[in-house]
Amino acid sequence: MKIFLFILLLAIALFSFIFIDPVLAAETSKAAKIFSSNCASCHIGGGNILITEKTLKKEALQKYLENYNLNSIAAIVHQVQNGKGAMPAFKSKLNEQEINEVAAYVFQKAEQGW
Repeated sequence: MKIFLFILLLAIALFSFIFIDPVLAAETSKAAKIFSSNCASCHIGGGNILITEKTLKKEALQKYLENYNLNSIAAIVHQVQNGKGAMPAFKSKLNEQEINEVAAYVFQKAEQGW
């Protein structure tokens, strides 16, 4: 019986590694990890724990982020680099590539509705 349970658990583990859901794979991307490490404490699930109306949802980004409708990624990059209000600047903590990756991640998640 123990051998059967061991084989069953092993099969489940292998199956989950081989057939990873694409959504799960995207969530474990480098950009998702950067977001999780640097942004999620305030913006978990695209929300905002400090100023509830200023979320990372598309409608809020369009309303509160300067130039978002002209160039969404550049507007997010600017916000991440320089911060504003309660949000700190990350230009000294993240390099340019990391900022670009997290900006693209935020844009993509906003487009998908978080």
